[in-house]
Amino acid sequence: MNDTSPVQASPTQERLYQDLARRLMDELVSGRYEVGDRLPAERELSAQFNVSRPTVREAVIALEVQGLVEVRVGSGAYVKRLPGKGDIPGFNISAFELTEARLLFEGEAAALAATTITEEGLAELAALVEEIESENSNPHGTEKADRAFHLAIARATRNAAVAEAVERLWSLRADSPESALLHEKARSANIKPVVEEHTAVLEALRARDPAAARAAMRTHLASVLDSLLFATEEKAIAEARRASQARRDRYTKATS
Repeated sequence: MNDTSPVQASPTQERLYQDLARRLMDELVSGRYEVGDRLPAERELSAQFNVSRPTVREAVIALEVQGLVEVRVGSGAYVKRLPGKGDIPGFNISAFELTEARLLFEGEAAALAATTITEEGLAELAALVEEIESENSNPHGTEKADRAFHLAIARATRNAAVAEAVERLWSLRADSPESALLHEKARSANIKPVVEEHTAVLEALRARDPAAARAAMRTHLASVLDSLLFATEEKAIAEARRASQARRDRYTKATS
């Protein structure tokens, strides 16, 4: 049986956030902090360890998944428990890594789909865009239509390998604890799929324009990446909403 569990990186293959998470865990072990203490602010950790703020955010999320810290929106990260002897840093696929991969794979899937999609496929996507809008208006709505939209494009390529690869990426969004946690935070911060971005992808597919479809999908997923970066900061959330509105205005003009 094939093992489909997330691949964990070895220390020599680690990304910056993983190295930082290990260093922060070492500080917890050293006794520098006690349970209930607040970790330094994101900007302070960024300066202290000479890494970007998104890197700090990923590292803190990794510690939060392991139950070592609790992140309170607008307040910061607080020590929830100190690592024991049995605690070993473990990392799955982060929401940022996953979205970067989606940007690469789904951009090309959209380009291929532009050459193969049927009228029935376009009608299905149009209906799903309407469902996305409906889900967004429901305070308790899900993102099932968003997932269905992207998987429908992958199937429209008529390439089973492409469809399976994209479906696996979407499965990882829920299966990887780090990814699931950050997407949950984004949803709690009222960051939802942008209808106009999905409409732009649909219109490019309808025009049978591979380059435009690729660009629209990559723009959409770059926007998702931006939103994830802001998902844990109240001030940044407000900025993200303003940016999203600007994108909506731009896409509205582009598709009108």
